[in-house]
Amino acid sequence: MSLRVAVQMDPMESINIAGDSSFAIMLAGQKRGHRFFHYLAPDLSYSDGRIRAQARPVEVRDIHGDHFSYGAWQSLDLVDDIDVVLMRQDPPFDLGYITATHLLERIQPHTLVVNDPASVRNAPEKLFVLDYARFMPPTLITRSLEETRAFLAKHGEIVVKPLHGYAGSAVFKVGRSGDNLAVITELFNHVWVEPFMAQAFLPQVTDGDKRIVLIDGKVAGAINRRPSKGEIRSNLAAGGSAEATQLTPREREICDALGPDLAARGLLFVGIDVIDGHLTEINVTSPTGIVAIDRFNGTDTPSVIWDAIEQKVTAGG
Repeated sequence: MSLRVAVQMDPMESINIAGDSSFAIMLAGQKRGHRFFHYLAPDLSYSDGRIRAQARPVEVRDIHGDHFSYGAWQSLDLVDDIDVVLMRQDPPFDLGYITATHLLERIQPHTLVVNDPASVRNAPEKLFVLDYARFMPPTLITRSLEETRAFLAKHGEIVVKPLHGYAGSAVFKVGRSGDNLAVITELFNHVWVEPFMAQAFLPQVTDGDKRIVLIDGKVAGAINRRPSKGEIRSNLAAGGSAEATQLTPREREICDALGPDLAARGLLFVGIDVIDGHLTEINVTSPTGIVAIDRFNGTDTPSVIWDAIEQKVTAGG
C-alpha cells in the first residue's frame, strides 16, 4: 500500500532529526513507499466546499544538515489528492491551531486525519486529563491569587504552569513560604487570557517523569525522563535526560483506563506523563518521545504507527 500523506507541521528547517518524532514517522513511512507533502497550518484554505493546502512534496533522509529536499509547490485538494493528513505542528494551542482543526474536520471521513482534529480540539492536554482526576495529583485551575494561596497552604509546595504551555515552558515551583506567588500569578494573568494550572508538588519528580506512548489505545513503550540538577522539569527539551524503564502496575492501570477512550476518540498517537503513579498530562497535539523510547527499548514505534494508520485507511477510517 502506497499512501499520499500530507504533514501539517513546523518548518522542516527547524527540526532536530536526532530526536524529532515527526521526522522518524516520515522516514519510516517513506521506507514503506508512502509519498509525503509538507505544509504549515496557515497554508490551509476553504473554497466551494473544498479544503486545500499549498504544499510541497518532500523527501527526508537521515543526514544531519541535509535531512530533506522539497519539490515544487502544489495546491492539494485534501480529499481528492491525499489519503492521510498528519497533524504534527507544535503548540501553542491558539486560535490558528483551533481553526486548522475545524478545517481538517471537514475532510473526514474521506481522508484520515491523525490525530482526529475534533478530538484534538476538545482534548487540550491539561484539561482532557481532568477526565481522569482519580489518577492525578491535587490540581487547581484558576486565575485567582487567593485560590492559589489557599491551595499552597493546603499542599505546602506547588507547581504553577500555563494551561496551554508545552515542552516544560514557564513551569514554576512555589515553596511553603509563598515567595513570588503573587508576581507569578500576576505574570500569568498578564500574559495569558486563560486560567493557569497549579498542582501539588511531587518530590519524586527527581526520580523521573515517565513518558508513556499509546498507539491506538495500546502501550507502545515508555521512557523515564530525569530532570537535570537544580531543575524540576524533566522534559527532554528542557534539559532532562532519558533512561530505560518498565511500567508499574499503577501505570498499567492508568493506561488500561485511558486506552479505550483514546482509541474511540481517534487519538491514534498519544503520550501521557506520569510522576510517581500520578497522571499529570495527556499529550495529543504533537506527542514526542518515540525516538528515545526506541533507542532504549530496541522497538520500532514508527512502524507500529504506520501499521495502525494503514489498517484504518484499508478499513475506511
